[in-house]
Amino acid sequence: MLEKILGILQPEKSFDLVRRDTEIAGRPCTLLFIDGMIKDEVMEKMLEYFLKLDPSIWETAPDMQSFSRKLIPYVEVADEKELNAACTAILSGNLGLFIGGFPACALIDIRTYPTRGVEEPEKDKVLRGSRDGFVETVVFNTALIRRRIRDPKLIMSILSAGESSHTDIVVCYMEDRADLELVERIKERIGHIKVQGLTMSQESLAEALISSKWRNPFPKARYTERPDTASAALLEGRIVILVDNSPSAMILPSGIFDFFREADDYYFPPITGTYLRVSRIVIFLLTLFLTPLWLLLVEHPQWIPPWLSFIGISQPNSVPLLAQLLVLEFAVDGLRMASVNTPSMMSNSLSIIGALLLGDFAVQSGWFVPETILYAAFTAIANYTQPSLELGFAFKFVRLGLLILTGVLGLWGFAGGILLFLIILCCTRTLSGKSYLYPLVPFNGKDFKRIFIRPKLENH
Repeated sequence: MLEKILGILQPEKSFDLVRRDTEIAGRPCTLLFIDGMIKDEVMEKMLEYFLKLDPSIWETAPDMQSFSRKLIPYVEVADEKELNAACTAILSGNLGLFIGGFPACALIDIRTYPTRGVEEPEKDKVLRGSRDGFVETVVFNTALIRRRIRDPKLIMSILSAGESSHTDIVVCYMEDRADLELVERIKERIGHIKVQGLTMSQESLAEALISSKWRNPFPKARYTERPDTASAALLEGRIVILVDNSPSAMILPSGIFDFFREADDYYFPPITGTYLRVSRIVIFLLTLFLTPLWLLLVEHPQWIPPWLSFIGISQPNSVPLLAQLLVLEFAVDGLRMASVNTPSMMSNSLSIIGALLLGDFAVQSGWFVPETILYAAFTAIANYTQPSLELGFAFKFVRLGLLILTGVLGLWGFAGGILLFLIILCCTRTLSGKSYLYPLVPFNGKDFKRIFIRPKLENH
C-alpha cells in the first residue's frame, strides 16, 4: 500500500509533504504528513513512544486494526485500506503511519490549522451579548455551537464536496425538531455536487444546493457569523450548514421575515426587543419605497398634501430627477467598493471626506439638487439596519426597478412595480417548499405576531 500511495502523492516533488522512515519494534515503518499541519510536540512524543516498544507487541497486534486500537496512544485514530481515502486524509493534515507487512495504514488526527481568534464578527455586532464569532476552521465552529447546546439530539453530520478540494461540510440539526426529510434531501444534494472545488466556500455550496432562477434576487439562505444566532436557529428546528474555510454558517430554510431578526432583539427585555425589531422593519421598508414615492410626488406636485409641502424641490435644475437618483445609487455603491478596497488606516477618513466633498461639489455644480442627495444618503445608511447583504441587494434591485417604472410611467409604473414585487415574493419558495412570505401567506396569526413582537422566554 505504501508504494502505491507514494506513487500517487509523490513526496519528492512537494517540499511540504514529508516522509519519515523509522522502525517500530524491529519493523520498518514510514510516516507521511503535511509540514505545518501537524502538532510538532505530539509528533515528537509519539515517535519517542514508538521507539521504546518491544518486539513482543506483534503477538498482541498482528494487524493494523489491533495495533491502532491497542498501541497508538492518541484519541483520534483510524485504520484505512482504501487508497483514495488515505491520500485525501493525509492531504487534509492527518498523519499517515505505514508498517511493513500490514496492508493498511493508520491515520492519526494530530493536525492543526493556522487560525485567528474567535473575536466578534465585524458585520454581526451586538450592543450586548457574547463577543465570540465563527472562524475558518470547521471543528472550532462546531465546538462553539456544542458549547451552547449540550443536547444529545444535536446531530452534526460531516460530508465533503469538490473533486479536487474535498471540502468538509457539516450539516447540523436537532434530531427531534428539524424536518428530517429536508435534512436527507440536503445531504443527498451535497453528495451529488459535481464541482472541482468550493472555491467561494458557502456561496459555491449555495449555488449548487439551492436551485433558483437568476432573475429572482431574493436569498433563500441566511448567513451568520455568530454562534449564538446559529444555536438559536437550531433550537427553532432550522438546519445549519458549516463549510470549512468559511467563518459563517448557512441557515436553512429561510423566508423573508427571518432576515429581520437579530441577536440584539433577545439580549434586551421583550419591550425593547420589540421596539428594535419594529424599527428595523419600518426603516428597511422605507429604503424600498421612499425614493420611488418621493419621485412620484415631486413629478405630480398636485398630489402633495399641504402638510408635506416641504418635500418639494427648492432649487430645480435641468438634470431629470430620475437620472439623479439612478446616478446616486451607483455612486453610493462606488463609494462602498472604494471603502472596502482602501487600506484600513485610511478607509474611514477617505470615505467620509470623499462623500462630503463629492456631495457638496455635486450640488454647487448643478448636477444634483440637495433633496436627491438627502434621500439617497438615507437609503444607503438605512440599508444596513438588517444584517443580510443578500437581502439588501435584492431590495436595491427592486428599488431600481420601481424608480425606472415610476419615472417612465408615473403612477401606473409605481403601482405595477409594487404588484410585480409582490408576485415575485408570492411565487418564491424556501428550500423546504414553504411560501417565502410565511406566516403572511398562508396566514398564521400566532407566528405573524412573533415577527413584530419579541416573545418572552417561556419557562416550561
